[in-house]
Amino acid sequence: MTLLPHDRYCDEIAHQVGLLRAVVTSGADLTATVPTCPDWTLEQLIRHTGGALRGVEALVRIRAQEAVPADRMTSGEAPMDAGALDAWLAETGEMLVGTLREAGPDAPVWSWAGVPTAGFWARRMTHELTVHRADATLAAGLPYEVVPDIAADAIDEWLQIVEFVQRTQPHDAARELRRPGKSIHLHATDDAGEWLVELGEEAIAWRRGHEKATVALRGPLTAVMLAFYRRLPLDSPGLEVLGERELLEFWLERATFG
Repeated sequence: MTLLPHDRYCDEIAHQVGLLRAVVTSGADLTATVPTCPDWTLEQLIRHTGGALRGVEALVRIRAQEAVPADRMTSGEAPMDAGALDAWLAETGEMLVGTLREAGPDAPVWSWAGVPTAGFWARRMTHELTVHRADATLAAGLPYEVVPDIAADAIDEWLQIVEFVQRTQPHDAARELRRPGKSIHLHATDDAGEWLVELGEEAIAWRRGHEKATVALRGPLTAVMLAFYRRLPLDSPGLEVLGERELLEFWLERATFG
């Protein structure tokens, strides 16, 4: 599995921030509940996302070598009205992208996933934005799309995170993802990628490729990615589940993130 270039992640962060700003300025009701994150309103989702970006910008800027307490992070407080929230997001994106570009992918920076580099955070924030922009656009009733290399990398990263959590956090729900002999196939019908996920005794094993599995999730790559992140129901138009649906539901109930 090959990561995307560092500059590609930086470019995509800037692009995704711009698209998220377009949701803020679309006239969407910022007090509306986000269906895929029902504990948040749309405004709270934007605040959370921007705050995460600012927190990472501070980590990378100071080259943190350990976790930094939240009260020491200069994440900023997002204002409430759409115009000011848009300006705050614009500033946030510029700060983070500038800091990541200056650092480069190999700068040593603490992370929670065993990859202590600025490059880890560039990738992580790309997909933090990719998925939470989906939350925002779905809440606002707007169309959503993401380019294939980013959507495919989001699936790769999610599988890596699940495997990492299984190996390092034994009491997490992901640890229950054990069904030896069972497997999941993700198939992007627009020829944008395929994955096989094997649910082993200790941790999942996964690889890109077309192979038979216990259950298959098929559809356009964007829809497959969103369903795998629990942002679209399995019965959404364009998606198809073949084989043991219960196994896929078992996965989705336990593989949660954000």
